[in-house]
Amino acid sequence: MIVNLRDICAIAEQKNMAIASFNVPSLEATRAALDAAEETGYPVILSHAEGHDAFTPLDAMGPTMVALAERSSAMVCVHLDHCENLSYMRRALEMGFTGAMYDGSMEPYEVNIENSQRAADMCASFDCGLECELGSMGTRENGVGHENDHVSEAVYTDPEQADEFIKETGLDILACSFGTVHGIYKGEPHLNFDVLTEIRKRNNVPLVMHGGSGVSDDDYRKAIDAGIRKINYYTYGVKYAGEAVQQVIADFKSKNADANVYWHDMTMAAYQRLYEDFTSVIKVFANGADPVA
Repeated sequence: MIVNLRDICAIAEQKNMAIASFNVPSLEATRAALDAAEETGYPVILSHAEGHDAFTPLDAMGPTMVALAERSSAMVCVHLDHCENLSYMRRALEMGFTGAMYDGSMEPYEVNIENSQRAADMCASFDCGLECELGSMGTRENGVGHENDHVSEAVYTDPEQADEFIKETGLDILACSFGTVHGIYKGEPHLNFDVLTEIRKRNNVPLVMHGGSGVSDDDYRKAIDAGIRKINYYTYGVKYAGEAVQQVIADFKSKNADANVYWHDMTMAAYQRLYEDFTSVIKVFANGADPVA
């Protein structure tokens, strides 16, 4: 069942939980996310990042995500992640995406507002929920695994400016920076939950955590209690899937150095590991709330 970004985040607000938003640049990842949502009974967000287009084109993956979401028994939002070009956003909306993120966080503040307003007008014509970003998570969501030694590059969102930004743009949910960064952490992330609390005091809009991989379960719960309603999760999931594929190859070669390793053996190993990880993540993000379905 495909649902709007606003509606899925309203459910999260009511239940004091966060919806897992999985970037799914493959059929295996898409299936794993949907199967995990159906198994657990919680909503899920399938995301496609503009930065992933080089290895998973929107024209190929987008219609697949929409079609599978429509057939799923789970509540599913099909979402465009980290979109910087409004022409790209329009293509996704025409495919049936029900959520979209305009990311103008690298632009000057006034330009971010202007383009976010344009994105809001575009999304309204498609009845699509809009996410925008204020602050920065240091690096871009480009699909490339990396270790984060640049946590200091993250620019914390200013709560007073965020209130103005929310009112000026007409966004539905806000991605804010409070200490997380994209990619793999070398050390422990240091999160400032006061940023979230102060934003929510001024405006009760649902908040979004980017760079959600690698955060402790306890910090996930603290962030959710402070107003996070959507958590993006990608890097660690595909890392674990890659390790599962490596193990399949190693197992084959240990039995017979000349053994053939077939593509379907690797894709099935990746699917199974993603399914296990996504199921666990969804349950943590539920924050103790009862299943929806």
